[in-house]
Amino acid sequence: MSDSTSALAITIATRESRLALWQAEHVKALLEARGHRVSLLGMTTLGDQILDRSLSKVGGKGLFVKELELALEDGRADIAVHSLKDVPMDLPPGFALACVMEREDPRDAWVSPHCAGLSDLPSNAIVGTSSLRRLVLLRAALSALGRDDVRIEPLRGNLDTRLRKLDEGQYHAIVLAAAGLKRLDLGDRIRHIFEPADSLPAAGQGALGIEVRADRTDLIQALAPLVHQPTWLRVAAERTVSRAMGGSCSMPLAAYADWRSDGMLQLHAAWGDPDGRHALLQVDDRAAVNTLAEAEALGQRVTLALRAAGAHPPPAET
Repeated sequence: MSDSTSALAITIATRESRLALWQAEHVKALLEARGHRVSLLGMTTLGDQILDRSLSKVGGKGLFVKELELALEDGRADIAVHSLKDVPMDLPPGFALACVMEREDPRDAWVSPHCAGLSDLPSNAIVGTSSLRRLVLLRAALSALGRDDVRIEPLRGNLDTRLRKLDEGQYHAIVLAAAGLKRLDLGDRIRHIFEPADSLPAAGQGALGIEVRADRTDLIQALAPLVHQPTWLRVAAERTVSRAMGGSCSMPLAAYADWRSDGMLQLHAAWGDPDGRHALLQVDDRAAVNTLAEAEALGQRVTLALRAAGAHPPPAET
C-alpha cells in the first residue's frame, strides 16, 4: 500500500460454515496484503438455524445476511462477505454493495457416488436440491428423459451437511454450486458439471460480494482494488432480472450473463412454475455493456421479454 496512513483495522462479519469462513479468509488475506489489519467475527444466522423447512417457506435467502447487517449497523463489524446469490436484490437503506470480486465457476455440479448423470439414476431415485430453480430445471430434464419416477427432494444444511446426507444414502445424487466445492478443494466429488444451456445458474452464482454501511467511504475506497468489473457487470444484469421479477426463493428464476467473443454481454433467463402448471420459459438478449447502468438496462429488456412470454412475479404475501 503506497500510503501507510490509509491502512484500516477491518472486522469481517461472516457466517461460520466452512465455505463462508473460506470466503472471509480469502478476503482477509487480500486486504492484509494491502496493509490492512483484518479480523473475523463469526456469526450464526437464522438461515443456518432453520434446517427443517425450505428457504422459500421461511423468508428466503435474506435470512443468511440479516444478522451480519446488524453487526455492521451497530459497529461490531465493518464489512460482510457474502455469496452474492444469497444477497437480497435490494439492500436495506443505509447499506451498499461495495465490491464484487472475480467470479468462480458459476455452474451447477452433479454430485453422486454411483450415478454419472441423470440418465444413470436407478428406478425411483431421489435427487436432492435446496433450490426451486434447480428443481424446475431438473424436472424439465427428467421429463425429457421420460423419468417421471425420479423424486426431487429438499436438501438443506451447509455444504458438508449436504454431502454427509448424500454419503449416508438419503439421496442418490445432489446438485450443488460448483464454486463452493472447488473453493473447499472438493472438486473430486463432482461427477458432472452442467453447462448453462442445461442448467442455467442463479443470478450471482459463483461470485462474492462485500457489503458495507453506505456511509463508510473509507471502506469503499479500501475495497476498490478487489473489484472485478467484468464480473460486476455480468451479475448486475442478472440481478436486475431477479429484482424486476420480484426475485426470491419462492420463484424458480435463473439469470446468467457471459461475455461473447465479440465483446457483447449476453444474458439468458429462465422462469418456471414449482407446481408444474406452466412450461419452462427461456429468453435471451445481448448488448454492448460498459457501465452498470447499461448492464441493468439489458436486464430490464430480458425481464420484459420474460413477462411477454408469460412469466409473472410471485403473488404478494398476505
